Amino acid sequence: MAYQESINLLPVFSITYVHNYGAAYSFLSEAGGWQRWFLSAIAIAISALLVWWLKRLPATNKVLCGAYALVLAGAIGNLYDRIAYGYVIDFIHVFYKDSHFPVFNIADCAICIGAALLLFDAFTGESPKEHKA
Repeated sequence: MAYQESINLLPVFSITYVHNYGAAYSFLSEAGGWQRWFLSAIAIAISALLVWWLKRLPATNKVLCGAYALVLAGAIGNLYDRIAYGYVIDFIHVFYKDSHFPVFNIADCAICIGAALLLFDAFTGESPKEHKA
C-alpha cells in the first residue's frame, strides 16, 4: 500500500496508510526529529513502570491487570514502530461526511481501552481500607 493511499471499507471507515512522527493526534510531528528519541524514552520509562506495577498487583485484580497490560502492549507496539522506522504507522481512519477523526492504529486502541479501564477502576474499584490504630 502506498503512503497516504486509502481503501474505503465502509461509508464511515477506511484503511489509510500514514506516518505519524509525533504522539497522539500528531502532537510534535513537526518538531524536527528529536521527538523520535524523546517519545521513545517516555515509552520505555512508562513500559518499565507498568511492568513493575503489574508484578506488584495481585492476579485477582483483573481490571487493573488488564488495563496495565493493554497500555503496556500499545506502548511497546508504538515504540517498535518509532525505533524501527522513525515514525508510527497509523492506518485506521474513521470519518463521517466532512468530519474526520485522526488516523490511528491498533496500539492506540489498546492504550485508549487500557486508559478507559483505569478510569473505570478508579470510580468502581475497591480502595484499600484504612487501618485504625
